[in-house]
Amino acid sequence: MSSTWHILGAGSLGSLWACRLARAGKPVRLILRDQQRLVDYQRGGGLALVEHDNLRQYAIPAETANANGPIHRLLVACKAYDAAPAVAQLAPRLALGAELVLLQNGLGSQDEVAEQVPHARCVFASSTEGAFREDAWQVRFAGHGFNWLGDPANPSVPSWFADLHDAGIPAQWALDIPTRLWRKLALNCAINPLTVLHDCQNGGLLGHLAEVEQLCDELVGLLRRCGQPDAATDLHEDVQRVIVATAANYSSMYQDVRHGRRTEVHYLLGHACRAASRHGLAVPHLERLQQRLVDNLRSRGLRSD
Repeated sequence: MSSTWHILGAGSLGSLWACRLARAGKPVRLILRDQQRLVDYQRGGGLALVEHDNLRQYAIPAETANANGPIHRLLVACKAYDAAPAVAQLAPRLALGAELVLLQNGLGSQDEVAEQVPHARCVFASSTEGAFREDAWQVRFAGHGFNWLGDPANPSVPSWFADLHDAGIPAQWALDIPTRLWRKLALNCAINPLTVLHDCQNGGLLGHLAEVEQLCDELVGLLRRCGQPDAATDLHEDVQRVIVATAANYSSMYQDVRHGRRTEVHYLLGHACRAASRHGLAVPHLERLQQRLVDNLRSRGLRSD
């Protein structure tokens, strides 16, 4: 089996992983959206990573989805709403037994991807690392975090997992990956939408803690109803800890809105509200928050699905 890391999505996290893997001498290939993006990338000479104010460029090979050749390992680093369509386009190239690492926010997109490629193994990832693009092909490593990876259908650790350690990507194989994904979903639901509605950095929510507490109360009940009691443990305290620790940061949803981009609300707050409805659980504050956010996005001319 090929050891090449094909990376779908040259956004912040996809570029961060690509540069670190390439720096460690691992074979990496980017898969870009279309021929024009490929031309722009090749003209720029590769990806640049800024870490501790040091810039280094990596001439990582790139191609489009229509290129020839099988794919054995694919890091899916695009937005949650793009993941399934993008993987479906690549499905004919996926080798039998191919392994996909899904690096999406929220919940729901992982199952959508798995439905597209039943012959492949899908590994779910939850990341707290921070990075942002300073230019089209330049990413800045903004904050040290951690990555948890796991496969609810197969507990065995993949053979390529050591590549992450070699590349300096902090990671752990997690048998409880669904719990970690639900926990991150709850944190995002309690913080991200409010930063958009109150037009503030994460720390600005310290002035709206009563609202945050109401959301946490409902999220704790939802996690327990969905069979994730561990994800509910100390959620209130953890949300406040994250708000304080990232007080000067703007949430990813805030940044998407500020740049006129589609948000991942469908896979975050939307997923939470749909799960509550399936379980017959009343979550009036979460539903009201979702409606306020949808109205806000529509008023800006942004998609709300």
